[in-house]
Amino acid sequence: MNVRSQLFCICVLALIFVSNIANGQEFESLFNGKDLSGWVGDKDLWSVQDGAITGVTSKEAPIPHNKFLIWDGEVEDFTFRAQFRLIGNNNSGVQYRSQRFGEDNAFRVRGYQADIHGNPPYTGMLYDEGGRGIVAQRGQKVTVNKDGKSEVTDTTTKVIKEDLTKWTTIEITCVGNRLIHKINGRVTVDITDNDEKNREFKGVLALQIHAGAPMTIQFKDLQLKKLAKKK
Repeated sequence: MNVRSQLFCICVLALIFVSNIANGQEFESLFNGKDLSGWVGDKDLWSVQDGAITGVTSKEAPIPHNKFLIWDGEVEDFTFRAQFRLIGNNNSGVQYRSQRFGEDNAFRVRGYQADIHGNPPYTGMLYDEGGRGIVAQRGQKVTVNKDGKSEVTDTTTKVIKEDLTKWTTIEITCVGNRLIHKINGRVTVDITDNDEKNREFKGVLALQIHAGAPMTIQFKDLQLKKLAKKK
């Protein structure tokens, strides 16, 4: 390759890099691996252990309602990915485009949730926390009509049992009213949400610790890519 060709390749790569940044196409880390800087939540429940965000409840000190560790920022169109593991007979989830409510120290949110649940049809499903409940179970491609009624239009991938006690990858991509969840690289749900009353286009990102049975939930490698809005 001659010098002119080398310079051309360098210029092309530089343009691609600049374009990616302009379009918000670079992943940013949401967790420094050391402390909960940039997150707010109940300090009695959340900490950093072994380099992972860790939420723990106990039989001796049950919580009165679901609580959340909330990222200090908002998401619109984006891709989020992380690794998690869940121990205990309970569940968790990742909230997105969600809204805070109640007292500040209650750390409550409602809205879209990518569910972290050991029951296979619920693993990676779309749950509307504090609202519509289950919108789409694993393996379903769903269109929600303007009146809020859901219609299963197709399937995604096979519903399988995941060992959530091992590190598991979760990924969420939202563009407009299209919502896609993945577990370990496999699409679990694909939703087009036309429900004009209940859908959300912007809100907080948060991690759930669930009321009920004692549990431990851990997250690491939390990454966010902001996507340019379609014109």
